[in-house]
Amino acid sequence: MIRNTFLAVALACATAVPVAAQDAQTLADVRQQLSALYVDVQSLRAELSATGGMTAGVAGATPLDRLNAIEAELQRLTSKSEELEFRIGQVVRDGTNRIGDLEFRLCELEEGCDIGALGDTPTLGGVDVAPVAPQPAPTTTIEPQLAIGEQADFEAAQTMMEEGDFAGAAVAFDNFTAAYPGSPLSQQAHYLRGESYESLGEMTNAARAYLSAFSADQTGEGAADALFKLGFSLGAIGQTQDACITLQQVGNKFPNSDAALDAQSAMRNFGCS
Repeated sequence: MIRNTFLAVALACATAVPVAAQDAQTLADVRQQLSALYVDVQSLRAELSATGGMTAGVAGATPLDRLNAIEAELQRLTSKSEELEFRIGQVVRDGTNRIGDLEFRLCELEEGCDIGALGDTPTLGGVDVAPVAPQPAPTTTIEPQLAIGEQADFEAAQTMMEEGDFAGAAVAFDNFTAAYPGSPLSQQAHYLRGESYESLGEMTNAARAYLSAFSADQTGEGAADALFKLGFSLGAIGQTQDACITLQQVGNKFPNSDAALDAQSAMRNFGCS
């Protein structure tokens, strides 16, 4: 019984982090699992002590030696997960602050924009950085579902754009993102709204739309293009320093994308150092 329990704890320790990665669990979830395993180790230590099995076995490989090794590894992994969670939190907060600053600057440049109405910038990634209670991992992947009329409204806005009604398309895409928050089509809708404004020569509005497109999904299929268009738009309205910083990030975040090549060309045109 004791041997089986010991092997179960050892196997759980060896697989805790890979399984967590495969199931896309949060670092807080992993840390909670590690803490639970640590309690199991302590319980096993007490059980071995009560049965006199602490020193039985080959020299250098007694149950106590193996328990000590597992306990030390659990402590190391717990410390590492806390360090990573702290660093991720810093990145999220810094990115959120940068986006908020860009929104503020764009509002200053836009005639009639009410800075007081901007509100708080949503947390980068759309989630709180604070640890949350673990949720059961889903057993199957569920494809995002579109609401009734969602696809039709999106296609109607696309049709306006294709027919050259850029002003109408910009309004339609704006209405779409307001009516269907969190839609799988949100990033594309923001991006096409930016292109509509760009076609109208309204580059400040275009920059705001591209910023919204990138913020909607920083790793999605359209993220690289949205970030490039944001940098290009900033350069077009004379915000050269911000444009250069943004365009540089395209190559850093998406080095193998076509947008990275476009960003390099734009940086040369804007005279970025």
